[in-house]
Amino acid sequence: MKIAVIGAGKMGAWLAQVLAEKNEVALFSRSSSKLKDIGKVKPLATYDELKKFAPALLLNCVSLQHTKEVFDTVIPYLPKTCIISDITSVKNDLQEYYQKQGMRFVSTHPMFGPTFADMSALKGQNAIIITESDEAGKKFFRDFYNSLNLNIYDYSFKEHDERTAYSLSTPFASSMVFAACMKNQEAPGTTFKKHLEIAKGLLSEDDYLLAEIMFNPYTLKQIELINAKLSYLTHIIKGKDHEEMEKFLKALRDNIN
Repeated sequence: MKIAVIGAGKMGAWLAQVLAEKNEVALFSRSSSKLKDIGKVKPLATYDELKKFAPALLLNCVSLQHTKEVFDTVIPYLPKTCIISDITSVKNDLQEYYQKQGMRFVSTHPMFGPTFADMSALKGQNAIIITESDEAGKKFFRDFYNSLNLNIYDYSFKEHDERTAYSLSTPFASSMVFAACMKNQEAPGTTFKKHLEIAKGLLSEDDYLLAEIMFNPYTLKQIELINAKLSYLTHIIKGKDHEEMEKFLKALRDNIN
């Protein structure tokens, strides 16, 4: 398949190189320096080159705040038969956007990234395919994700944002609170260091992406749950209630098992 990837950031460049193993792939970026050393991938520097390439699938890998803007820019250069695609972490109103374009689309979300995942060994990582997507597009990404030995989940646009509010917003909020309580001192504990590395990785992400994940309409419920559990834990600590702490810890172990 002829695939054009838009955006030569870490994820876009990685996807282009992996997809190029079995497809004819071109990578478009407005930054020519990002188009160097990309192996089998064909570099595209202009929209006219994109038009000439005539992809069957366009994969939009730019940052979240520019996703629709980039679609608006490149769609006039695409064949009408091209399937347009995104990998955004928050879908928000993308369903309505796609419907207005009148083109086939496929929306997915690889639940991993260069910050934390070992991109050379992804077995056991997860990916979501949006059920409202075009059937041919879904099949392509199902085959692709299966080739990486990923666990694949099928969710609607609404279900996706509900799940990501739980799976992303909860650990993100916990890491943000951890970072907010940091002091300028050495803390040698192993657990502390692990949390610190996670917080550093999280805060290396794009600010807009972090904000949009936290502004997901389903996030507030998760934050309120965190606040409720922290209040309960505070109550236990103030009372030095060993019996209640044992019940609390048992409930935690049941949750993670």
